[in-house]
Amino acid sequence: MTTSRQNKRKNKTRRKILYTVLIVAMVLLSGVIVFATNLSFQTKNAVNKIYEPLDREKEEQNEAIEKFDNAKAEDSAFTILLAGIENEEKAKYGRSDVLLVATVNPKTNKISMVSIPRDTRVYIPDLGYNDKINHSYANGGINYTINTIEEMLDIPIDYYVSTDFQGFEDIVDTVGGIDVEVPFTFKAQLTGSLKWKTYTEGPMELNGNEALAYVRMRKSDPQGDIGRNNRQKQVIKEIIDKGTSISNITKIDDMIEDIGNNVKTNIPSSEYLGLIKTYQKIKSSPIEQLQLKGVDDTRRGVYYFIPDEEGLEELSEQLKLNLKDFGNNAQTDSKKSTKVTDLTIGE
Repeated sequence: MTTSRQNKRKNKTRRKILYTVLIVAMVLLSGVIVFATNLSFQTKNAVNKIYEPLDREKEEQNEAIEKFDNAKAEDSAFTILLAGIENEEKAKYGRSDVLLVATVNPKTNKISMVSIPRDTRVYIPDLGYNDKINHSYANGGINYTINTIEEMLDIPIDYYVSTDFQGFEDIVDTVGGIDVEVPFTFKAQLTGSLKWKTYTEGPMELNGNEALAYVRMRKSDPQGDIGRNNRQKQVIKEIIDKGTSISNITKIDDMIEDIGNNVKTNIPSSEYLGLIKTYQKIKSSPIEQLQLKGVDDTRRGVYYFIPDEEGLEELSEQLKLNLKDFGNNAQTDSKKSTKVTDLTIGE
């Protein structure tokens, strides 16, 4: 009898625990469903502020969106342009001071990045002559810039994200600031207040205003543009890491609302969560940092960065290589890359 009662009590306790677990699981599942539904609805409304398709997509908008959906569904490789814009009061478009091209291959878990200096002398097809690449944006906005980069690198640019200085600050502040590893001690002037801030070698936590000065500083960097590019990539990766973290995913509507006036993209809202999942999958993989080789030159009193033709062709081939579908076996090759992080905003 005693044993029977003990068994009944054990069974009753087990049923109670199981019942409790099921209730908790159901509550959590319901919460996730409600959150996902609410997130999808609110995000689609908020994203209208930042969604700006390219001119060529406006003509075939449905086809462009379908192309993106299919690419994500099949884990196909794609390209994205990150553009940092310095707005000028008298200019219609402003100037592109940051141009960072990335090729992303979800199948090989690899990202290849290259920064294009703002003074790079290139052929601008919409203008019909050679000029600084940041003049492509000044004359025709993101459409001219993408056409120029496609002509220069001989690869398609599928998607873009552009932001001005204020948008950059807003993004950093919205994700709660960023942690960086300062490579050396230096001073930089903050925008707005014009105060000077000392950045001490080692780990530092930066807000949006401080992060902007951190990535813009060039003159005190012993490596010049290369050093600045490295700091920029460092900051970009930190922003993406924090922006796609679980704690910040719940704030995505607020984030879009905060940056809506200063950030533009042609990425459809339906793909945001898909991109977050993709990045979560590959963010710990090596990032291949590529470099545009060239020389400094002054022509008629104007400074230019002149790309090396052979180096440019080699760079194009490296970017194309990451866009190819190698299947699962390509993952081994991607590990040969050097892990890097960064973003470049001109000074």
